[in-house]
Parts: sequence; structure tokens; C-alpha cells
Amino acid sequence: MRIQTLLLTAAVATPAFADGHGAALYGEYCAACHGAALEGQPDWREPGPDGTYPAPPHDESGHTWHHGDGLLFDYVKRGGAVVLAEAGVSNYASGMPGFGDALRDEDITAILDYIRSTWSPRVRALQETRTEAEALYGN
Repeated sequence: MRIQTLLLTAAVATPAFADGHGAALYGEYCAACHGAALEGQPDWREPGPDGTYPAPPHDESGHTWHHGDGLLFDYVKRGGAVVLAEAGVSNYASGMPGFGDALRDEDITAILDYIRSTWSPRVRALQETRTEAEALYGN
């Protein structure tokens, strides 16, 4: 199962953001849409004219921390449309592309580590509970 693999990978990985790798990858692959300061695009809660939602912030004002690690990893690797369709979500159009062909699993983990490193201890703890629940009950 993907979640178990991710949790195992995360458990044995060193903090990838510590050497700047995650931050550099975020700058290269994510900042153009999600903002250099993780601020997201304007009006990210409202769909655009084509029905696709703008890129949300990854700072504490956004909803990234509301999701467990498995879902976040899957979303980055395979893309929002694929993940949402498999989950039966049809009322949310995601413009998030999948980066599985461009990024190794370790790179995705490094990016997520970097994003988490910017959150307060309280928000990190809340997100960890979502990851634990995800591991028990699935996405």
C-alpha cells in the first residue's frame, strides 16, 4: 500500500530540508504556482473561469496541513485530477499536475519535509495526527 511505503520511507529518511535540497526543489517545481513564500495564488478558494482552482498556499493559511502525508505524497506524484477521481471527488477541479516522471520519491518527500518545516509546532502536530489517521483508515 502506498501509505505504508511512504511512512516507512519517511521514518528512515533524514530531514531532507536540513541541507536545502527540499527548499531548492520546491523553488524549482512548486514556487511558480504555490509562491516562493508558500503563499499560493490569489483567490485560491474560488474556481477560475475554467472551473479549476488556483494553487493553494502551503503555509499555515492554506489547507495542505489538513491532509496526511500519504495523500500529499500521492497528490504530488500522480496529480490532483487522478487522485481526486480515484477518491470519487467530482466537485473539485484540481490543476495540480503529477510530478512522478520528473521527481524521485525521495525528492517528493524532501519537498514535503521542507513545507512542513515552515509550520509552527502546533500545526505540525495537527498534521501528524492526520497522517496517523490516514495510516489507520486510509485516505
